[in-house]
Amino acid sequence: MTAAPSLSRRGLDAPASPIRRLTPYADQARARGVTVHHLNIGQPDLATVQPMLAAYQAYDERVVAYSPSEGYLAYRTALAEHYNGLDAARGGGPITPDQILVTVGGSEALLFAIAAMCDVGDQILVAEPYYTNYRGFSHLLGVEVVPVSTHARDSFAVPAERVRAAITPKTRAFIIPSPGNPTGMVLSAADLAALGEVCVQAGIFFVADEVYREFVYPDEPAAADALPRAPSVLAVPGLAEHAVMIDSVSKRYSACGARVGCLVTRNAALYSACLRFAQARLSPPTVDQHAALAALRTPVAEMRAMVDEYRARRDLIVAGLNAIPGVSCPTPTGAFYLITDLPVADAEDFCIFMLRDFDLGGETMMMAPAEGFYATPGLGKNQVRIAYVLGRDKLARCLEILRAGLEAYSRRAR
Repeated sequence: MTAAPSLSRRGLDAPASPIRRLTPYADQARARGVTVHHLNIGQPDLATVQPMLAAYQAYDERVVAYSPSEGYLAYRTALAEHYNGLDAARGGGPITPDQILVTVGGSEALLFAIAAMCDVGDQILVAEPYYTNYRGFSHLLGVEVVPVSTHARDSFAVPAERVRAAITPKTRAFIIPSPGNPTGMVLSAADLAALGEVCVQAGIFFVADEVYREFVYPDEPAAADALPRAPSVLAVPGLAEHAVMIDSVSKRYSACGARVGCLVTRNAALYSACLRFAQARLSPPTVDQHAALAALRTPVAEMRAMVDEYRARRDLIVAGLNAIPGVSCPTPTGAFYLITDLPVADAEDFCIFMLRDFDLGGETMMMAPAEGFYATPGLGKNQVRIAYVLGRDKLARCLEILRAGLEAYSRRAR
């Protein structure tokens, strides 16, 4: 008998996604006839923006050919105009098309960036709880993730001095999403400047994941014809050689399946390295770039309606969560995620219970255990991440299901 081939240590130790790891339990619940409300994953239920849908419908090329490895010039030119029209040009001159690399979603942009910055054994700093793919891509590349802990009691603020204290000779970059996934935290311009100064002094890269930039909820809502945005790392002066911005059409235009993102940097050497990675994978999606170009023409009113809906969902679910005995949830100021404490010792066990053993009138809900969003052992054990991407009626129903589920789980424990 011949022996089966063995896997690499990298393959054996690859971390499972806390967002999708419990999917088999959801599948089993559906097989029993239970309706599962998915609050575990950031898949919006809002319609993809109209200009993007129209571009797909109008595409009539006879051959769907390779695109340039760096992406179509027309799209990169339009992106540069878009970023400069916001505030990017203030950070060190206008962004130009040759500083933009179109990627297969924001995920590939992150992968390319980490690969270009780090060798095997190097480190990246992340503010935990963090977007789980930071760890997944780092593991793939043999790079260590070093956490800088943040806490709900401080609204998940990221003190610059805490980042500075975590830097070691092996640190190559600090990576943070703003607005944040999974916390909904938004960095101010002052926060970005302070963190940028730390990165400059340490000689490391500052990677800002800005895919939720339009989804911010200031205390005073803006005028109906305005669209507030989170500050961008590209607008911070003095970071030309250090700043990298990651972007994507997935959430901004409710087009997760389009798989078009980009990496933006003024660092020519970093861009060149990432471009060579891009050439190895040939090209980003062709048809989707045409649709993404059209998406840049989405009227402010259409975007504003989307943002206003997420604000209303946030207000509903935060109030509802905090009304449940033992539940504590800070109010996120951006994106469409939150981290909430539950009155349980093991949130993953509770999430499995909700899918395997519980339903309310034939309905249950799926959440993401938050422990998988931390690198520090033990943190997040009693927390879940919730994506408020379902309509308000479904969110209200989920709050009822959660309350009843917590009561049933508590009774079982007794």
